[in-house]
Amino acid sequence: MQCPKCQGTMELVTVPQANVHRCSQCRGLWFEMVDHETLKDRADEIDTGDPAVGEQYNKIDRITCPSCIGNRPLIRMVDALQPHIWFESCKGCYGRFYDAGEYQDFAEIEFVDLIKDWNAPERI
Repeated sequence: MQCPKCQGTMELVTVPQANVHRCSQCRGLWFEMVDHETLKDRADEIDTGDPAVGEQYNKIDRITCPSCIGNRPLIRMVDALQPHIWFESCKGCYGRFYDAGEYQDFAEIEFVDLIKDWNAPERI
């Protein structure tokens, strides 16, 4: 599997509850259907990328599903509980892509997230 952001190789990360794919270059994460919810308590060991690098790759948002056949475009999404978190999702397989650092932020809701949400730019 190739990373939809940087075209690096996605490596399988196996944890007891589910599997996730992590890019060997940009450290972005690909989750199958609901695995992003299942693995929240392991976010710190799964999301090992540099958030600054992830922020740069987050600007690239016209990407295709790394799992589906036929280059299905991923849709840009905003987390309802944390609007400062922007991720991409597939309408076919329901997989999700999080840039480096983004999943750890998604998994932990803290007071500082409220401030981030107030300052989050509108996603166009």
